[in-house]
Amino acid sequence: MGRVGGEEVEISLEEVRDKNLMQLKKLNTGVFPVASPDKYYDYALSSGEFSKLAYYRDICVGAIVSRQDKKEDGSICVYILSVGVLPPYRGLGIAAKLLNHVLDLCLKQHIPEIFLHVQTNNEGAIKLYKKFGFEITESFTNYSANVDPPHFFALTKFIAPSQAKK
Repeated sequence: MGRVGGEEVEISLEEVRDKNLMQLKKLNTGVFPVASPDKYYDYALSSGEFSKLAYYRDICVGAIVSRQDKKEDGSICVYILSVGVLPPYRGLGIAAKLLNHVLDLCLKQHIPEIFLHVQTNNEGAIKLYKKFGFEITESFTNYSANVDPPHFFALTKFIAPSQAKK
């Protein structure tokens, strides 16, 4: 974890539930350029351990929302819908803790693949995901009319049972 004023930052993770769903909604308005649809919040509530809120001193400062998906061949993978941390709390290892949580779940449940989409101009996020072993596997032009630029990358990580945390 990072440090604030020389003090080690303690971050706790909690499952997304009805009682804290509004905190996720407020966090998302401070992090993402567009509003998330209701289906996104349904996934956050129904994905159990795969979606978490990150708290620093009882303040919700970050979140990861992901879900298990079944591929065409019947195998299971995990799709990360979003990872977000409020700007004042970035650089403290919060996104890393959230990603490590989901990667650990994938290892424990023998899920070999995890993927996500990210805007092509989101260099900070791309750098973070590459640090965790994600690779750009696809490029989409005009993927979303709701954001500028509308271009996205798909990033994928294949998980081997012997992989260690970053």
